[in-house]
Amino acid sequence: MNAALGTLPAELTGKVVGPDDRRYRLLRSTYTTVGRPAAVVLPESAGDVAAALRLARERGLRLAVRSGGHGLSGSGTNDGGLVIDLSALHRIDVLDRASRLVRVESGARWARVAEALTPHGLAISSGDHGNVGVGGIATGGGVGWLVRQYGLTVDHIRAVEVVLPDGTLVRADAEDEPDLLWVMRGAGRGAGIAVAFEIEAMELRDVGHAHLVVEVDPAGETLRRWAEVMERSPRELSTAVTLSSQGTTAVAFVTAVVASDSPSVIRDTLEPLLGIGDVMVQQAHITPYTELVPVRHLHPNTGQMRSSTTNGLFTGMTPDTASALTTATAASDPVLIQLRSLGGASHDPASSATAFAHRHQNTLVIASAFAPDGRATLDAAWAPLARHTEGAYVNFESAPDEASFARAYPGATGTRVTHLWNHYDPDGVLRPQPAA
Repeated sequence: MNAALGTLPAELTGKVVGPDDRRYRLLRSTYTTVGRPAAVVLPESAGDVAAALRLARERGLRLAVRSGGHGLSGSGTNDGGLVIDLSALHRIDVLDRASRLVRVESGARWARVAEALTPHGLAISSGDHGNVGVGGIATGGGVGWLVRQYGLTVDHIRAVEVVLPDGTLVRADAEDEPDLLWVMRGAGRGAGIAVAFEIEAMELRDVGHAHLVVEVDPAGETLRRWAEVMERSPRELSTAVTLSSQGTTAVAFVTAVVASDSPSVIRDTLEPLLGIGDVMVQQAHITPYTELVPVRHLHPNTGQMRSSTTNGLFTGMTPDTASALTTATAASDPVLIQLRSLGGASHDPASSATAFAHRHQNTLVIASAFAPDGRATLDAAWAPLARHTEGAYVNFESAPDEASFARAYPGATGTRVTHLWNHYDPDGVLRPQPAA
């Protein structure tokens, strides 16, 4: 019996956490958002997920679904509704080592996935933080440390086990339910609740890992040279750049990952980055892939990083684009700007192959404002950058709306996503709902 929900279904006995439960404090929120749901359900099977969906329908409760809780939109919690927390669904199995096929449940964290696959000499490119849940990335895209060598996480999903909003469990693959497989790879949140994925991993153990600190000139030529290097670089190299204002100077903190354990390959691949500007700090070493998404990242999510985030994609780095980036970094109310390299394997699929359609852009740019600054500060800093972007990545948008949907799912992709959301979830059970 739960005071807020009344009599519970038998299959959910002991799996519902309410505000009077000592576990509630560590389960109610996400990384960016403090929530106050009526209850959090901790399903241990697909059947439990279906029971939780029925419970939300019968009680008329707003619904939130959470795999890990790092999602920037905070949609993994709510106030007064029901949260389905998938963290108890965390099995990781190698199904077929020869074909590198692994099965990963949605509530697993990527640190645990990397840890489990390492003894098999396998890895999945999966974001950049070990505490991120599998389900969010694997239904939204997946821009990770190996993106130019491996592609996006969704590019290697071969099947998805999905609980549809009506409670039906479906396995979607290329032969059975191909439309569901398509939408779950990039726009899954509006079609069903993924409980497990079959993913083709890559052969990998150790990688080259480097850090550079580079002064950025006011015109942004440093950033243009970085973009030019990345366009010419072999697929093994993926980079992320964080821009920071240091007094009157902008500085780029560059993290580079080379998907190789060969010292000569790592050295030759990294060398061109040393020519992008005045390098103040440089270090490089060979490390296990697990060190990029380590288990020490694992932590409860309690709303500790309140922020507003948006993003866009650059096809090229023009002088005006580079100048806009340095201006945003040095503004009176600066925001955090990050650049993630794309290209390589992320360009291999056709734009229609998955619901992530952005297959020609070379850079993902992410802007974040942190409390006490909010959306107004972010919007003011983002406006000059927005005109240089083409498309967006759904997982780095903290205020999803119709405009951000159109950017993430442009043209025919958006039309197909909308059609499939309406087909699989005609009542809009999984659609974002306004707060009561």
